Amino acid sequence: MADTVLYEVSDGLATITLNRPEAMNALNIETKVALRDAVRSAAADEAVRAVLLTAAGERAFCVGQDLKEHIGLLSADRESGSGQTMSTVREHYNPIVRALADARKPVVAAVNGVAAGAGFGFALAADYRIVADTASFNTSFAGVALTADSGISWTLPRVVGPGRATDLLLFPRTVKAQEAYELGIANRVVPAAELRAEAEKVAQALAEGPTVAYAALKESVAFALTHSLDEALEKEDELQSRAGSSEDHAIAVRAFVEKETPRYLGR
Repeated sequence: MADTVLYEVSDGLATITLNRPEAMNALNIETKVALRDAVRSAAADEAVRAVLLTAAGERAFCVGQDLKEHIGLLSADRESGSGQTMSTVREHYNPIVRALADARKPVVAAVNGVAAGAGFGFALAADYRIVADTASFNTSFAGVALTADSGISWTLPRVVGPGRATDLLLFPRTVKAQEAYELGIANRVVPAAELRAEAEKVAQALAEGPTVAYAALKESVAFALTHSLDEALEKEDELQSRAGSSEDHAIAVRAFVEKETPRYLGR
């Protein structure tokens, strides 16, 4: 795996770190491929029970597409007539977002700085966002004459509402950490110096939790957003049956009765 993305698994927690701090963790092709492969690996690995997505450096979580590389690719496209540059949405961005959103385990994003464009989209694809008080968000797309990608047309309206989402997309601006918290983009805002420790604490707690229940919770919320109440109730019945038959549920009930701390197995 390229060193532009670091991947580590320890005690059930997969930590994925964007590692181009000198470029504000911008997404060149090498980084996009490595990130896609890392997220897919974490999602597929049964030993991984939670994922922490973060970034190196203090300035940026991810500023989206590497525009310096992008300019060269667009020029090559014009010369060849291939039109391959924008296939990155299909080849890279979409698989990354699908793997984050569909992972049957919780995903925590630790946003240490600017999250713009696809960086914003990847943060929104996580289940829980812990944000440094120095961080900020920007949709950015319209500022470079592009439309939304990285799932942000789906995730942002569901987080902030369609009206605010349209405003942020049509008129890109910096949304600082406190406003992001008020809008629901950030689940928690912490001092920048405490971000990594706090994010690791939260992600590790999730890695030690009832994985089957977490997967069901993710699925039920995503399903209910696009289905009727009756359909959502049917889905809850299906998922509760699955969670109720898990070893984790039996462990939790027994621990509750015996007034002990449960030690979940993730199955």
